[in-house]
Amino acid sequence: MAHDPRLAHMGTATPPPPPPPPPENNNACAETANDNAPESQPAEVTPAASDSYKLKFCTVCASNQNRSMEAHLRLSTAASPFPVVSFGTGSLVRLPGPSITQPNVYNFNSTSYSQMYEELFSKDERLYRSNGLLNMLERNRNLKWGPERFQDWVPGVPRVDHVSKGDKGAIGTEGGVVDVIITCEERCWDAVVDDLMNKGSVLNRPVHVFNVDIKDNHEEALVGGKAILELANRLNEAAALERKANGAQGWENGAGEARRSFDEKVPEILAAWQEKWPNLPALWTLAWL
Repeated sequence: MAHDPRLAHMGTATPPPPPPPPPENNNACAETANDNAPESQPAEVTPAASDSYKLKFCTVCASNQNRSMEAHLRLSTAASPFPVVSFGTGSLVRLPGPSITQPNVYNFNSTSYSQMYEELFSKDERLYRSNGLLNMLERNRNLKWGPERFQDWVPGVPRVDHVSKGDKGAIGTEGGVVDVIITCEERCWDAVVDDLMNKGSVLNRPVHVFNVDIKDNHEEALVGGKAILELANRLNEAAALERKANGAQGWENGAGEARRSFDEKVPEILAAWQEKWPNLPALWTLAWL
């Protein structure tokens, strides 16, 4: 017979008998009984279900600079932080320059945020301070070493070097796998889904892929980051409750009652979230790592 983890608490669920009624007109005894009452129900003081388990997240935009990094910041520094990695899907990292025909272009995986910051600072501090690039890069370099390209990521390859570099959210992602990918633009969503198919699902591990459409400016990125954190909290709460109720057997490979039930609830979770954030159109699919 399958073991139901909820039955493990049945032996302690019955509270102790109530104390006898205090003697008439004995206020001191009544106060003592009231003081002791909370101690008779210690099982009521338990951590929230969402704190018992953490989904692993991946945020993606075009250059791994603005939208994905704002979401990375929100997830990794939340009151109850999430493990998180972030990527870009473009061929190169492109940042605005002195004109539309003179962008600042960098390579993924080899140029750090600090290097970009120092270069733009030396080129024209006033320009890049006024358009927000220096402030953005200052935030980014306090989160991780540098921009990474999604198509170069190999799921399952250890990421322990990111922990040693001090990347925020890296603890929990050392195994190189994630449960949820959230892109910030439809073309990035298309690129991610296509790349996952091209990679061949070598780990045979399910991953939910969302797109939250966010305009690529600093103000919209702030709003989008807040919305993505709320979506993450909703997803994680549902996952934690299912694992608590049905056990975690087979979870990593998409098997087991808990995982099946969670996967079925994801569209409902997204629909409820979308009602609150109607100005951030969303997409979703289930893919495989």
